[in-house]
Amino acid sequence: MTFQLRNVPLLSRVGADRADALRTDIDAATAGWADALLLRVDRRNQVLISGGQVVLGKAAKLGDKPPEHAVFLGRLNDGRHVWAVRSALEGPDDPHAETEVLDLRRGGQIFDDVSAQLVATATSLLNWHDSARFSALDGAPTKPVKAGWSRINPLNGHEEFPRIDPAVICLVHDGHDRAVLARQTVWPERLFSLLAGFVEAGESFESCVVREVAEEIGLTVTDVRYLGSQPWPFPRSLMVGFHAVGDPQQEFSFNDGEIAEAAWFTRAEIRQALEAGDWSSDSSSRLLLPGSISIAREIIESWAALDN
Repeated sequence: MTFQLRNVPLLSRVGADRADALRTDIDAATAGWADALLLRVDRRNQVLISGGQVVLGKAAKLGDKPPEHAVFLGRLNDGRHVWAVRSALEGPDDPHAETEVLDLRRGGQIFDDVSAQLVATATSLLNWHDSARFSALDGAPTKPVKAGWSRINPLNGHEEFPRIDPAVICLVHDGHDRAVLARQTVWPERLFSLLAGFVEAGESFESCVVREVAEEIGLTVTDVRYLGSQPWPFPRSLMVGFHAVGDPQQEFSFNDGEIAEAAWFTRAEIRQALEAGDWSSDSSSRLLLPGSISIAREIIESWAALDN
């Protein structure tokens, strides 16, 4: 069986130019600061949203040049630069605008493309800066450079870049109309999703899929196929999606203690669960599934939409 994702995962959307060349062009970055926009992200990774768009303030309120702790996110279609800082949230310039405080987990599905990209990038970068203030080599304090896209040790010149932790997420199916869904031990009853795990050192994505499925539910999978990827800045992951074939006759065994239960579900059962909403709903369905912000939802929906 082969299938593709029907839609771009919500946090993989592109709505602005990352304009990476500007990260090292200090003159250009400074020249654009006067008209630049500013995204504020608070300590809980929340932002202010109005009408599905993230609220962007005037960067110049912070001074006549980008402060050291600001990170450059890119350039909008109208040419304006966008920066982000970790700070308390501030209301929009329009005092009559209706706003709400949301993070990516709770509000990512209502963000427009530009907002999704800006908030995902800002969250990832700012989370990394929060945990990378000291050198991994000698413990010396580091300082941000390249518009927040790296940190440097001023004592020895060693440069460190934003860390990304890759993880695989896989839909295991039987090649026909059944798929495995599992529930983690920390999840409430009836909440099921795909199998996932972090890639180990010296391991390929495909090998990680085989290992993680075997560790978590004891199945041997074959025909591992790539589907797509999505940034997951909680705090700094990249989810890489796959599907693989498993044998429904093989017994489950929960070897690493992360999975409480797993089961094979028919495509009809999964379609019914998708119609019931997601695991935030008050549905009485036997099966509740992840929300649309996760690539897991897109993978499940794409598989459930197949005819065979």
